[in-house]
Amino acid sequence: MSELKLTVSEIKELMDKMAGAGLTSLRVRDGEFELSLKAEQKEILVQGEAAPVVNIAAPAASPAPKKEAEEVSGNVVKSPIVGTFYAAPSPDKPPFVTVGKQVKKGDTLFIIESMKLMNEIQSEFDGSVKKILVEDGQGVEYGQPILIIE
Repeated sequence: MSELKLTVSEIKELMDKMAGAGLTSLRVRDGEFELSLKAEQKEILVQGEAAPVVNIAAPAASPAPKKEAEEVSGNVVKSPIVGTFYAAPSPDKPPFVTVGKQVKKGDTLFIIESMKLMNEIQSEFDGSVKKILVEDGQGVEYGQPILIIE
């Protein structure tokens, strides 16, 4: 019997490719191991060997009230995964970045918690933080703009 080995990042990559291709379900089975991913209305079901089904759903974002057309310039940092946005490493620590803070490529900007894993997101740009677009603890979607660096 062959052994199927998937890392969490490989599973996340599968999820991203599913979303990008418009697929709603995927099942991989190898012997006793089974991985089933199913997306329904912003919800993904993940089932693995000897593990219960885990529902992962980001809260529906309420539409922001329309303001005057705001021109956005700079580099937009987007969420690489579905999860929960955290501005700080823990509730009792200061945020990684604030508006106006200078950042360099490789600096940690924020955390996205997904599947009980804390994913530190690093900057791909040098510059200063112009705007933070989400609130601490808010659910975010794949590709959702999180902050702007100029």
